[in-house]
Amino acid sequence: MTFQESETVELKEIVVEDIKKTIVAFANGKGGKLYIGVQNDGTVSGLDDPDRTSLQISNMVRDAIKPDLTMFLHYETITVDEKKIVAIDIQQGTERPYYIAKKGLRPEGVYVRQGYSSVPATSTMIRDMIKETDGDHFEEMRSVEQNLTFEKAKKEFADRNIKFLQAQMKTLGIMTQDGIYTNLGLLLSDQCMHTIKAAVFEGTNQNQFKDRKEFVGSLFQQMEDVYDFIDFRNQTHSTFEKLHRIDRRDYPEIAVREALLNLLIHREYSFRASSFISIYTDRIEFTSIGGLVSGVTLKDVTMGLSVCRNVKLANVFYRLELIEAYGTGILKIMDAYEGTGLVPKMETSEHAFKVILPNLNVARGQEGPYDQGSQSIEEEKVLALAKEQGSVTRKEVEILLGISQTTCARLLRQMIGDGLIVLEGKGKNTHYRLP
Repeated sequence: MTFQESETVELKEIVVEDIKKTIVAFANGKGGKLYIGVQNDGTVSGLDDPDRTSLQISNMVRDAIKPDLTMFLHYETITVDEKKIVAIDIQQGTERPYYIAKKGLRPEGVYVRQGYSSVPATSTMIRDMIKETDGDHFEEMRSVEQNLTFEKAKKEFADRNIKFLQAQMKTLGIMTQDGIYTNLGLLLSDQCMHTIKAAVFEGTNQNQFKDRKEFVGSLFQQMEDVYDFIDFRNQTHSTFEKLHRIDRRDYPEIAVREALLNLLIHREYSFRASSFISIYTDRIEFTSIGGLVSGVTLKDVTMGLSVCRNVKLANVFYRLELIEAYGTGILKIMDAYEGTGLVPKMETSEHAFKVILPNLNVARGQEGPYDQGSQSIEEEKVLALAKEQGSVTRKEVEILLGISQTTCARLLRQMIGDGLIVLEGKGKNTHYRLP
């Protein structure tokens, strides 16, 4: 019997650490044969205790390679030239990619066969194997990126007194039972690569930008930052009915919240393009990547029917009480405009879904939220306090308006840019006064 290494044959004189790479590479490829007791040049050296060698490799495979590969290996002791060797038949596994447990599901832990050698797989190879074996359901697939942190997610869970340990992460589908992060985990992690782009335009078209920003990080972080970005521009205007003053924001807060949650939860994350939020003087448009789920029509959606694309992601938001129940978001948006004479619009295409919220104050003939000379209720309160005290600090404005530090900073920058206030001092002595 002649032995020669090839793409599907590997020869080892004794059991060494590199055997794990060979077994992983064969299981990730078309399979192969591993002979122990044979030198690289094909010379049979034999083994003193082939049974012990088989057990040693079996334990190595069970403890050091993930997912479980034991059922795809067959051991046989054969005699060649009166010497005993171990032949291991390694079949292609059904849960590829297989990887060295200590290295994880990364190129340095995943190996493939290249000629006579076992070499690290590329990220593209890993992604293709995952897609082939896990299917196309994005959130359940194993994430190619495994170096994940969850600082923002931990805070969200902690704020609601919900545990966020490994057991809960497995139950929610953030990681597999083997401890491998899924794409759902990637979305909720601080390393999420999917983003939301927001832009503010002058007027009712896209001819002129006023502001633009891209939001990154965990979906929880994006949710919070995007809402603050919109909330800062969702100004309050006043009208009078006889002696009564009525304050009304440009957009119902519940409509903004539900449109944003819809954008996050129902997006098709297998596409890498960003979602978009476009703010005009007369409307806000929320454009989510991915059209309606197959079989669902636009009429179905407006009637409250919901077929969720990302069920596990929706379940996480449900547990955190960010959504109340599946399928109620669009109805809440419609209800928020009840009695205003205006109706939000929904548009869909093969690869996109858009929610359009009309500006209530522009429709009533109010000055646009970015017209020179118009002052929001928030700005009027800041100016009144500054006039009364002589100056105000950022902390005083936060308390006065009940807004976050981020939103307050944006408001003050806007007021400085509009010439309503001026900045004085530095550090702890920073304050704002009337010009």
